[in-house]
Amino acid sequence: MEAKRDGEAGGLLEVRGLTKIFGALTACDRIDLSIGRGEIHALLGENGAGKSTFVKMLFGALEPAAGTIEWKGERVSIPTPGAARRLGIGMVFQHFSLFEALTAAENIMLSLDEKAPIMQIAERARELSKAYGLPLDPFAHVGDLSVGERQRIEIIRCLLQKPDLIILDEPTSVLTPQEADKLFETLETLRDEGKSILYISHRLEEVKRLCDRATVLRHGKVVGHCDPRQETAASLARMMVGNDVEAVKRPADSAGAHETLLEVTGLNRPAANPFAVPLRDINLSLRAGAVLGIAGVAGNGQGELFEALSGEALQDVAAAVRIRGKAAGRLSISGRRLLGAAFVPEERLGHGAAPYMRLSENLLLSRHATDGKTLLGPLGTVRNGALTAAAERIVTAMDVRMSGANPEAAALSGGNLQKFIIGRELDRQPAVLIVNQPTWGVDAGAAARIRQALIDLARSGSAVLVISQDLDELFEISDAIAVMHDGRLSSPLPIAEATFERIGLLMGGAAPEHHVGEAVETA
Repeated sequence: MEAKRDGEAGGLLEVRGLTKIFGALTACDRIDLSIGRGEIHALLGENGAGKSTFVKMLFGALEPAAGTIEWKGERVSIPTPGAARRLGIGMVFQHFSLFEALTAAENIMLSLDEKAPIMQIAERARELSKAYGLPLDPFAHVGDLSVGERQRIEIIRCLLQKPDLIILDEPTSVLTPQEADKLFETLETLRDEGKSILYISHRLEEVKRLCDRATVLRHGKVVGHCDPRQETAASLARMMVGNDVEAVKRPADSAGAHETLLEVTGLNRPAANPFAVPLRDINLSLRAGAVLGIAGVAGNGQGELFEALSGEALQDVAAAVRIRGKAAGRLSISGRRLLGAAFVPEERLGHGAAPYMRLSENLLLSRHATDGKTLLGPLGTVRNGALTAAAERIVTAMDVRMSGANPEAAALSGGNLQKFIIGRELDRQPAVLIVNQPTWGVDAGAAARIRQALIDLARSGSAVLVISQDLDELFEISDAIAVMHDGRLSSPLPIAEATFERIGLLMGGAAPEHHVGEAVETA
């Protein structure tokens, strides 16, 4: 199928010179973009390129400083998301905005401008879900649903607003391969019906498969338009970052036995709240030199496992978690850090970093226990020179891009903050590193840098455990992959035996042969 041009398909959206300025930063610099009817149009760019700012202007969440928006041939102003919806523009955000204690139908009702009885809304949602192959129980409580089912609610409530243009931000980042394939079928159906989709993704292979055209942003400016089906993933990445993205290299480890650095035995944890997942008899053993990937659809206990391993949640039995042979189940985060462990949580802003503290201050928060002699002077005074030097070393090593020296964490783009947080932990050369979603929402260049750093740390003699919903990532960096489902952990599959289909089925709930963790050998 040839890409539809505005002249052929009928112009739907025409943006000219759209500009947004925040202080001294021009986030979007005179962006031009057009979308035709019945077109899936990709918006590509590395972190900080201006994608989120641009779509927020289209959806009425931000006001442009300059430029024009034409909708169906008429110049329009979009002051609010409500105005965008009334025009026919809908958006499904990367991070869902659903109330877990409410049903799917109740969440949908809250988002609609019209007032209608809940039973009528539920029936309309059910009919729409059947029509587009998105199975949905309108009366199911959101807290009981998988992430894939929650995304269906977001899409259905967007479709109920009868949009002509749907903006999707990283829609497959939380889906199994099977769920992603089903989503692609739905999007192709919508395109065939004449609806248009603006598709934001860092997964370039799916962009090549799905999208008719692509607009590429770099540093807030449009640097190219292309037919992604005529490009390679490498050429698209090159357009995004301005140069070639180096391939991640996973060298074989040296032969011989390796010390077990992380061991989990019979780890059980009750659900901390009505929407949490209990952990059931988790067992794993991770040796020096190895990267163990933990796959799974979000909401199956990965967050609870991270909390148990990091010390955010203590265990009843100290020996349930061992770090470098020491019982650590009753130790705090700092206690586990003192044993040589390091941790990177999923949520970078607010969990991994305090938003309104400077990078050097965030560094001190996480390193005061382990690096106190270096960073702190007599009576607890801060050695500002040493702290600043350490922060600058991390910024340089991870290529963290900032608008000024030592900014607040909230001033960085998501990808650059992620690079700093991971670099902050790598800088310690930990014996054990546990990372939750290392490259979620991170561009191709930054993702490659982070993945290579994790492999290099393991090959230097550390043990690395990576929790990720990105199967491409896990297959690229892991020596073995285990799957979390409903609070249980499958046995690790050596990477030579793992396939996307096999891992995807386990993610979807297919019963593994057993749930007893085995020591992970390196390649």
